[in-house]
Order: sequence, then structure tokens, then C-alpha cells
Amino acid sequence: MNALDGIRVLDLSRVLAGPWCTQTLADLGADVIKIERPGSGDDTRGWGPPFLQTPSGEDTRDAAYYLGTNRNKRSVTCDIATPAGQALIRELVPHCDVFIENFKVGDMARYGLDYASLRALKPSLVYCSVTGFGQTGPYRERAGYDYAIQGMGGLMSVTGERDDLGGGPQKVGVAVADLFTGLYATVGILAALRHAERTGEGQHLDMALLDTQVAMLANLGANYLVSGHKTGKIPGRAGNAHQNIVPYQVFEVAPNEAGEKDHLILAVGNDGQFAKFCEVAGCPQLAQDPRYARNADRVRNRSELVPQLEVILRTRRKADWLAALEAAKVPCGAINNLAEVFADPQVQAREMVTRWQHPLAGEVALTASPLKLSATPVRKDLPPPLLGEHTEAVLAEVLGLAPEAIARLREQGVI
Repeated sequence: MNALDGIRVLDLSRVLAGPWCTQTLADLGADVIKIERPGSGDDTRGWGPPFLQTPSGEDTRDAAYYLGTNRNKRSVTCDIATPAGQALIRELVPHCDVFIENFKVGDMARYGLDYASLRALKPSLVYCSVTGFGQTGPYRERAGYDYAIQGMGGLMSVTGERDDLGGGPQKVGVAVADLFTGLYATVGILAALRHAERTGEGQHLDMALLDTQVAMLANLGANYLVSGHKTGKIPGRAGNAHQNIVPYQVFEVAPNEAGEKDHLILAVGNDGQFAKFCEVAGCPQLAQDPRYARNADRVRNRSELVPQLEVILRTRRKADWLAALEAAKVPCGAINNLAEVFADPQVQAREMVTRWQHPLAGEVALTASPLKLSATPVRKDLPPPLLGEHTEAVLAEVLGLAPEAIARLREQGVI
């Protein structure tokens, strides 16, 4: 069994935040029915290259982006812009436990698919809306996307090299506002399902990328609210350094065998680890120096301490440092590119790549779910390889529609 066996999700979301949520629910065993536009499907099917290729090297219609966010789902095509398509969705709702959408505020109401309308069909329905700015507030009608949210939500103001070292606003390399919103939505849906089980009462979950991004400011948001708004000291970009811990950053080490620059991450988290680092580095006097003995002092005296450490770290190669520091249990690490990530023996041992046989492309490898449950393991099914391939099966199974009725819907362009 899977943890969410028996839960059915009607997924009208596209691109990333919503599909990331429903992919996680599908991993956990929910039956996720992904509603896609006839003919084109989810926007991300076309967000390439790279596209999935056939064994002969020809591109298929599906981009890697789409494949990475839609595993374990069933694809059903339905044109919700038509009255017949809207009616079909309403027929499916009583058979589902969760409804998720990421249309602009007001669009679902125009289609008769808003929470109030669907709640009348199924009072226990958990209805999740994902938007850039939420269902309320002065920005509610704006279109919101990850890049803009990273900027508006403060993340780009604290990401990148320090301004005095030539830095400037920098977004994160993956769409973290979308991804975190998808994960928060998953948590909220699971909580709402628990409430519905106990009371029979559904509810509307209003998820906004901006809300999530503000919450993600974490310790930096707390730094400002606790102190910065009084002192005027606003957290800014710190490059690869930590705002509250020293030394906790990237350091250059001796050049590699090819004579190229090399780096490692040193992540000293407490005073004991700093003392161990100093022993390994041959500078025990720094740990005894009252300017650096405690983390609070190291943060205050960062500008004096870090240049000394930079000189010391450049005296040995990365492999030497990593071996010595790991033996002393001082947190540290390499900076891997993606080829090195997927070749890493720990990543391989944790089975973070799943392989499938695709009907058009043969063997396909994709990143696996990180969830590892001992009693209810996650599902490992291929993302829907063909647009709408489950349409007839779902309509027959869930609604009991006869082949003739399904054929009529197809003739009308509804599916």
C-alpha cells in the first residue's frame, strides 16, 4: 500500500508550483488526474530543448521540464473553456477528494469551477488555489511568476556576491518560490484532508508564491524583524558567506592537479567545531583568541578573521582538506556540478535516479522522490508519456461513461 491510497486528486494546475504539489501527492499514492488542454497540454511539455529523444535521436513532443514534474499522474484532456468541458469537470468533482488549480483570481468563478460552486457538489472537497499573490490584497489580480516573486519577496536582495565586491541582484538557479509553494501546498492539503476525515468538512487553501517567499526568508527575515527595523541594518547580499555563522562559506584552496582554481565549503556550526578546524589547520591560537573563540565574536570580527583563514585554506588541496576535516568531524564539502552530483556514490546509494521504459524513447532516467517511508514506499511510475493517454480509461472508470459518450465528447473537441 501507499500512504495516500484511495485519495483522488483533480489537478487543473500547470507549469511548476501546482504540478510539484500534485507530483508529491502522486508519489505518496494519490490518484492524480492531470487535466490538460487538448492538442497542447501543460505548457512545460514544450519548454525545451532538451526534449526527450527517441533511440534514433529524434525529439519527441515532451521536454525534460515536463517529465521532471509529472511522474505518477494520469493525463486527461479536457477543454475547460467550453461549457461541455466545464460540465465534465463538475461531473468528476464528486469522485475526487482534492481539487487544485493555479488560474488567475476569478477565472475559476467564470467557469463555474470556483470553491463555492464545487463545494455544493462535494462538501468535503479540499480545494487548493495557487497564485502569485493570493486571493486577497491589492495585488491579487496580478500575474505572479517565480522570477518576479524572488525579487519582490526579498530573496534576490540577499542572494549573490556582496555589493562592495561587485555583486548585484541574483536569482536562485532553480525556481524556489514555485517549488516551496508546491511543498507548502502539499502540507496544507494533507492537513485539510485530515480535517475532512474527522469532520466531513472541506476547505479552501489559498496559496500565494509571495507569501511563501516571505516565509522562506527564515532567519534573515527574523534578523530584520527582531533587530534590523530598529537599527536600520537590513540584511543584504553576503556572497557564499552565512549571515549569522562564521566561518561558514566557500573558500579557495590550492589549485587542483591541472593548475585550476579549486574551492570547498567550510561550514563550522559551533565553537567546538571551530576549535577542531583550527587544530586541523595548524592554527590553534585562533580558537583561543577572545576575538574568535565564540561564534558571536567571530561574526562581529568577520573582516579580521576571514582573511587569515583564506591564506590558510590556500595552502592545501581540496582532497587533503576534505579528508582531514571529515576525519575531525568538521562540516565541509565539495561543490559539484550536475554530472558529479549524479555520479556521487551517496546519491547513487540513495537511489535518487529512477529509470523507466518509455514507449517512444526507450530507457528514461529522471530524478526520484526524496521521500523514503518504511511501511508505505512512494510510487515510481513514469510521467504520462502521451498527452491525454488516460482520458478514455478515467472517464469510463470514474464516471462510467460508455464508449459512445466518450466518442461524442471527442467529436465535439471537449476531450
